[in-house]
Amino acid sequence: MHNLYLHLIDYFFVVFHTLLIFFNLTGWIWKQTRKLHLVTVLLTGGSWLILGLFYGLGYCPLTDWHFTVLVKLGAHDLPLSYIQYLIERLTGADLSAQLIDIATLVGYLLVLALSIYFNFFSSKQDR
Repeated sequence: MHNLYLHLIDYFFVVFHTLLIFFNLTGWIWKQTRKLHLVTVLLTGGSWLILGLFYGLGYCPLTDWHFTVLVKLGAHDLPLSYIQYLIERLTGADLSAQLIDIATLVGYLLVLALSIYFNFFSSKQDR
């Protein structure tokens, strides 16, 4: 029964964390979600940088909690990057960790810039 709960928590994290990542990538598109998007992107960056000072650059509590569950389920050799983990889990692709880290950072900086632009600098018609 204990393993059933761990598997349910594992699936919850896969779904929730994946949806959060997709929202961070696309939430700037819709006028109704732009403020929330800016908040989630800033929280993500704050986690990576501020919590990263204590736990390592790029730290994410969701990743930490999920990986704790996975270890209890017997997982080992988990990658440092949650994005790399998701790509491997969902597609089976074994991509370079460096490539994934660069793509993650570029994607993050791009959506941060888009969110700031649409929240503060776009015309009222765009908002």
